Amino acid sequence: MKDYNSMLDDLKNGKIASIDVDKNEFYEIREIVIKREDFKHFRGIAKQGGNVSYVYSVEGRS
Repeated sequence: MKDYNSMLDDLKNGKIASIDVDKNEFYEIREIVIKREDFKHFRGIAKQGGNVSYVYSVEGRS
C-alpha cells in the first residue's frame, strides 16, 4: 500500500509537481484527501482511461 499522506505532503511542499493515480487507486487516495484539513487545495484532474492526476493549489477552492 502506498503512503498517500506522505505523497500529498510532498505535493503540498512542492517536492513533486503532481501525483498520478490509477483508476483502481482513486477511491483509496480520495478518502485520504477528503479527511485532510487542507483538502480544498488538492485538485484531481481526470485523465483518459479513468486515471487521475492530483495537483496542489496555493489558493483553495471555495
